[in-house]
Amino acid sequence: MAKPHGQIRRSQIITTFGPGALLDLPNYSVIVGGLDNWSGEQREVHENRLLDKLKSILEVADLQLLEPPKDRDDDFTPSSGVTVWQFPEWFVTQDVDKKGGSQTRSRYLVHKTSLNKNKFEDLDRNKYSVVPIRFVRACREGHIGDINWPKFVHGDVDCKRQLYMEERGTSGDLSEIFIKCECGKAQSLLEASKMDQHTIGPCDGHRPWLGNWAKEKCGEPNRLLIRNASNAYFPQVMNVISIPENEDPISGDLDKVWNDVKEVESLNDLTQLFKFNKTAKEKLSAYLPEKIVAAIEEKKNKTSNRSYKPVKQAELETLLLSTDEIGEDKPDGDFFARNLPRKKWDRPWMESIDRVVLVHRLREVTAQVGFTRFEAAAPDISGELDLDIKVKRADLARELKWLPAVENRGEGIFLSFSKDAIDKWVQKPEVIARSKILEDGFYKWADEAKSKREFPGLPYYLLHSISHLLITAVSLDCGYPASSIRERVYAEENSQGYGILLFTGSPDAEGTLGGLIEVGRNIHKHLKSALEMAELCSNDPVCAHHSPPNPHEKRYLLGAACHSCLLIAETSCEMQNNYLDRALVIPTVENLGAEFFRL
Repeated sequence: MAKPHGQIRRSQIITTFGPGALLDLPNYSVIVGGLDNWSGEQREVHENRLLDKLKSILEVADLQLLEPPKDRDDDFTPSSGVTVWQFPEWFVTQDVDKKGGSQTRSRYLVHKTSLNKNKFEDLDRNKYSVVPIRFVRACREGHIGDINWPKFVHGDVDCKRQLYMEERGTSGDLSEIFIKCECGKAQSLLEASKMDQHTIGPCDGHRPWLGNWAKEKCGEPNRLLIRNASNAYFPQVMNVISIPENEDPISGDLDKVWNDVKEVESLNDLTQLFKFNKTAKEKLSAYLPEKIVAAIEEKKNKTSNRSYKPVKQAELETLLLSTDEIGEDKPDGDFFARNLPRKKWDRPWMESIDRVVLVHRLREVTAQVGFTRFEAAAPDISGELDLDIKVKRADLARELKWLPAVENRGEGIFLSFSKDAIDKWVQKPEVIARSKILEDGFYKWADEAKSKREFPGLPYYLLHSISHLLITAVSLDCGYPASSIRERVYAEENSQGYGILLFTGSPDAEGTLGGLIEVGRNIHKHLKSALEMAELCSNDPVCAHHSPPNPHEKRYLLGAACHSCLLIAETSCEMQNNYLDRALVIPTVENLGAEFFRL
């Protein structure tokens, strides 16, 4: 049985290396296959809130969330894993032929059909090792393919002579790289980057991750893409935090076997099902048959008449519950939180904070919905997927029946901010003036990006900035690196409150080591430290004086924010380091008077 060519963590397969991603294996460059080509045993992930949202967005009535398949160590069991396809199919030789001095390097450019055992043999019977070419073509619809190199050099002239890649310098700039033919014709790769000249032709709708014949119509122009560049693949994911619901315990057990029992309408149907389905019988053995049938019928009615809340709204409502404990304190539980008594953290600079909640245990479920190229698609501030984007989300499968999902366990700290305090702050003249500047920058970005998004509002800028400052501050003491701490900002207009949740999440126990809970007990100290750090940035006064609408810097979505103060790892930020402004949090050297805190 053939051995797999490599291994990837299952949490990575729905993010960095999902379907359609370009990946370098030890001996090949490949594109990860679509869901139709995944094989092996896959465990179902149960999260009704996320599944209901995805069914609505994708307009698929029957959908499942499944974990990526596990790798099997036993050579005698059926193979499992993710199929990948070799891509690209053009190669350059590794050996360098220097011409005209040390500045020019010439290498053979060959198609895979010219290779023998991954080597190229020229007319003099010299054999050369090859590597995949770095340059491919792609479009904003997610399609990707090899560049027709003979046509790129010759246009419509049919020439079969040998092609070469010449690098006429040491910088690696496109203007120094030429594709040359033995006939003497040559073309600079810089020309391929000019979309208006159409030198690499229109997109043919090629989707190699779904198979050789999986093409679709496309009217987009091709763009030059460096296959290992950071803009080659942006996964589009959606995640929710599992929250407790006040339901009968049978509801949770039904969720685990719902696809098996959803067609049951009578006691006779249930009896017949239990004869052939041992898993369903085992999960529901603690309940009377009459109760099981009634619960199934109730669940059907509830599902058909349910009005779905935005993702973050449901989470915020749970975190704002007045009870001292939320959820159940059990080792395998999905959510458990305790309110920290106010007397333990009450300080003058904490007066605008209503509540501190220590989330001892939480479960986050993340599912991949699709992917984009050239530009990422972030969720909006409500946690919903942003469908208003100028690049189209590419499909994960020819026929979508399930989505890959993973669940992470972790811990967190939730801070609830006074709604009255924020609403009064927003009405200050200095804050209104700052809001006008931030809005000018936002709508300048929206105009250039052709986006119909609405301005997220001053409360979101404020809380998002505080969240980044806190992540940096608590990472110094909690034992987790800043890149392992993530955020959820609750700052929607007309919501019942405002808040920040900082949390960790990992497929194993590393996300629940207790570090965040420990710093949460002294959150007043860490917030003060964060505010003190924000007063002065090492890039001041340049950082503090940055103007969002400035067309020269093109940092339209940032106020006083840079890598020295507010920007953090993008894996931690829910908005890709956008919508940040230090001047809203604390007085800066510009002293605008728009700050929320004053030490």
